[in-house]
Amino acid sequence: MILLINNTKNVKLQEIFLKNGKKKGDWRMEEIIIASGNKGKIKEVQEILEEFKIISMHEIGIDIDIDEVQETFEENAIKKAETIAKFVKGKKCIADDSGIEIESLNGFPGVHTKRWFNGTDRERNLKLIEKLKGVPRDNRKIKFTTAIALSDGIHTICEVGTIDGFVAEEVRGKNGFGFDEIFELEGGKTLAELSKEEKNKISARKIALERLKRRLLEKENVAKSTNLWYKEYKKESVKEVRIW
Repeated sequence: MILLINNTKNVKLQEIFLKNGKKKGDWRMEEIIIASGNKGKIKEVQEILEEFKIISMHEIGIDIDIDEVQETFEENAIKKAETIAKFVKGKKCIADDSGIEIESLNGFPGVHTKRWFNGTDRERNLKLIEKLKGVPRDNRKIKFTTAIALSDGIHTICEVGTIDGFVAEEVRGKNGFGFDEIFELEGGKTLAELSKEEKNKISARKIALERLKRRLLEKENVAKSTNLWYKEYKKESVKEVRIW
């Protein structure tokens, strides 16, 4: 479908989508497939990328396990996003890789965060606490990194967010998932002791997603981030927009 937009009237993108059959109030609800079945992660991504409809790959029948064997969080996220994008031609796919690096353990477990221990999140967290038994707080520094990649099978972008803290001496809190219950902030609370709103303001995933979101929504990068292309007509100052 080709839509003609008069530049002189500064027509908003909402009008493009309304003319293209989208319902009012849902003009930017483009579907993005997430390479995850983790309900907590999906919920968090949906809350931050509220302009889009986030759908788990399992909901559309994709059930594959992608080995995270790259050397960086970014490379793992990109590989997952590009792999899933091949199965959903015409749609964007978002994927992430996250992990922790404990300073006194020389950055362990790093990119091996999800693979170094075979067990539940709670069991893994207790094992980490055990490794640091008796270690004072100043030597329990931890960095949480999240890399998030978005790919349509042709173009791929990736953003990273980090947050610093300490490994708690015990699990605390009932909110969140993963390492939230042992990731202690400077103020003393763990991420799992924060409300959803408080966590979303400071989490590494929030930081990475907001950066990714800006690249998707910035007006000057619309053509690049949503794969639209423009052709200007000098006579009437009109742009031709082709939507794929």
